[in-house]
Amino acid sequence: MRTIQRGDTGPAVTEIRQILAQLGLLPETPSANDEFDEVTVRAVRGFQQSRGLTADGRVTEETWQAMAAARWGLGARTLFPSISDPLVGEDVRALQERLLEMGYDVGRADSIYGVRTARSLAQFQREVGLAPDGSCGPQTLQALRRLGRKVVGGRPQVLRESERLRRAGPALLGKRVVVDPGHGGTDPGVLVQRAREQWREADLVWDLASRLEGRLTAAGVRVNLTRGPQLATFMPDRARAELANELGADLFISLHLDAHTNQAAGGVAAYHYGAQGGVTSTVGERLAGLVQREIVARTGLRDCHTHAKSWDLLRLTRMPAVRVDIGYLTSPLDRQQLTDARTRDIVADAILAAVQRMYYPSESDVATGTIDVRQLRQELAAGTASGTPAAATDSSS
Repeated sequence: MRTIQRGDTGPAVTEIRQILAQLGLLPETPSANDEFDEVTVRAVRGFQQSRGLTADGRVTEETWQAMAAARWGLGARTLFPSISDPLVGEDVRALQERLLEMGYDVGRADSIYGVRTARSLAQFQREVGLAPDGSCGPQTLQALRRLGRKVVGGRPQVLRESERLRRAGPALLGKRVVVDPGHGGTDPGVLVQRAREQWREADLVWDLASRLEGRLTAAGVRVNLTRGPQLATFMPDRARAELANELGADLFISLHLDAHTNQAAGGVAAYHYGAQGGVTSTVGERLAGLVQREIVARTGLRDCHTHAKSWDLLRLTRMPAVRVDIGYLTSPLDRQQLTDARTRDIVADAILAAVQRMYYPSESDVATGTIDVRQLRQELAAGTASGTPAAATDSSS
């Protein structure tokens, strides 16, 4: 779909305003002229912020899908499994989060009523004496609201994710990481031109992904890239997430650069899956934090911190996932570093260090910026890839 934004009119704008009014973000009384005006822009921004989307006040396909899903509150309709065309909505996410609280493994609370959600609900229904049909109607909803949490000692999903990580072991050998260089092909991403020079986000993140692939492979990791240096057609984030799922990746790392009209804007930021007031991928949050801190410590780029987002790229991946925006190409200071191959080497080292730290037990973790990534490769070459902390360097602590 085309992006709908300030100044637009027509049936699509009318429907957007109706949804916003239904959610309490616009007055219920429709305006005489259903224009995408400044009031609508502010309402869309409010909706985007509440859903962990980019709050730019424009209705892109991702924002529209989130708005269409938001129409449904839990109990407003009967939920049932459908393989060919699964139900999607906020009511599905609310059900998934309720089941997660009770200890059932629905995977990620992705708002999609898939097989795993239906199976978990059927298990709940059997345990409370209802017909285990995997459908959520009035009786099942009443039982869900009546019963409390079944698991004590921590949030069940956090415990499950942490145990899965512990069982993976500290060594990188044999683990699979999908590296996603953003954009590509017909989509250059951020494009900056100064005098006779031109820089494209897609080209720079591809170069960085290639360097990261080499380092991860040398450390014993099985690496897949979501694209090559060129991409004939646009590859949406959903397709990139599906590829990572099909490959059974242990981690997913998406590389991007940022841009802003203000050239003073700069710095690195990392994003993990999460929604305001909802379930967060705890292991994904840890991955984002490690990547963020390692890059900042080793490059000196401004720290723009980590943030929870419900972007498709993070919501639909079934493994810990991070999107990292490594500086602003529109910032003269950041651009000077990003266009220097030595900085891209440092960033690749930083991400490798973060990946290794993901698998260290808490008692064996090391200070940020101190892992010697060269030793990780040397240990593998010598056949001693034990996963114990590599010798520290003298860089940042």
